Amino acid sequence: MAEVSVVGGGLSGSEAAYQLAERGHDVTLYEMRPVRGTPAHNTDLLGEIVCSNTFKSEDPQNAHGLLKVEMDALGVGGSLLLACARAARIPGGTALTVDRREFAERMTAAIEAHPRIRVVREEMPGLPEGPAIVATGPLTSDALSECIRGALGAEGLAFFDAIAPVVSFDSLEMERMFFASRWGKGGPEDYLNAPMTREQYEAFIEALKGGEGYEGHDWENVPYFEGCLPVEVMAGRGVDTLRFGPMKPVGLPVPWLDGKWAHAVVQLRREDRAGNLWNLVGFQTRLKIPEQRRVFKMIPGLENAEFLRWGSIHRNTYLNFPASLSAHGSLRDRPELIFAGQITGVEGYTESTATGILAAANLDRVIRGEEPVIPPPTTMMGGLMRYLRESDPKHFAPMNSNFGLLDPLPHRVKDKDEKRVQLAERGRVDFAGWMEENGVTGGVPAAAAAQ
Repeated sequence: MAEVSVVGGGLSGSEAAYQLAERGHDVTLYEMRPVRGTPAHNTDLLGEIVCSNTFKSEDPQNAHGLLKVEMDALGVGGSLLLACARAARIPGGTALTVDRREFAERMTAAIEAHPRIRVVREEMPGLPEGPAIVATGPLTSDALSECIRGALGAEGLAFFDAIAPVVSFDSLEMERMFFASRWGKGGPEDYLNAPMTREQYEAFIEALKGGEGYEGHDWENVPYFEGCLPVEVMAGRGVDTLRFGPMKPVGLPVPWLDGKWAHAVVQLRREDRAGNLWNLVGFQTRLKIPEQRRVFKMIPGLENAEFLRWGSIHRNTYLNFPASLSAHGSLRDRPELIFAGQITGVEGYTESTATGILAAANLDRVIRGEEPVIPPPTTMMGGLMRYLRESDPKHFAPMNSNFGLLDPLPHRVKDKDEKRVQLAERGRVDFAGWMEENGVTGGVPAAAAAQ
């Protein structure tokens, strides 16, 4: 077996390092924290999650659930991330929601205890020699970013991610809020809901639109990822934009309104197992802290809220995959140096981690003298990879899991739910067949992982 390097101790890099070690390779995992921090991380733990604390649905008939089935199938012994997430799970409806501290501690412990992994806490200023995976994510250091751009011969793309605030449960005015999950899905206390009247909502929208945000480079031209727009940017798109987005009231009957829906609802999702920390769902922001304090305390129940984490912004850098990388994500003249994670242009925790698992499997193949392989586009992992390599380089932007990435069914299915069932079942079968056909080893057969 070979000695390999993995650069980046986030979700994708940690998973890739673990999967390579499980395949018999000696791995050196480079993580620059705490020697050098980032604008978004608060700890030096491996696998720290800095935005939402949910890994989305585990339902195998959901796009994100299907991807998890594939991750467990391709990972030796399953996916490390999913194992740690399930162990650190807290109530969150149908989503795999975790206590973020416990999750990161479990990831760190698993990596540091592995006999084939050596963790080095230092900044990697350039691309490593020999077989390696680079999974430095959206906060890649300036030195390494410049080195990567030099190697690719093209400028990378950049946008800004915004982080939602977190409040203390004990500081909330509970008589103005109620527990419920949308349409009754999940546990009865998975979400806290703050209903608004029309007058409250319209005043809130005006306050958001008038709030002062942090200044930065070319703010007016920032190409935000649509799934993570700052709440004030959404408010500026029209008075009803938020009411049809993160403040959607449908499926949330208000107890003191005889079961009727409110004009708008702010949902809060728990951040920790004990239920002490609650995240304002969809309220990513770049407002200045005094403006956040002023505007967000207009939300019913948050008048006296203690904000334990203010919303913030951070740079997110990703590569122009279709213009610069090989089909399996490597430098075109170095098939043994593979990129993985958000830096490749996937969006989302599980999507980033899935590329880490696939990169590890393909680096193992390259080391063994075999050709890299990509799952077929009838699978979620294959659909994502096809998007990355076949997108128009001039308009390339991040993408997360969705059934629109997959090849259409050979026959028309009118019912949307039945269509998803058939797409998911075909995906599971085709992923297992692809693994068998190519001699790709894993730990949890796709059929078993779907159970």
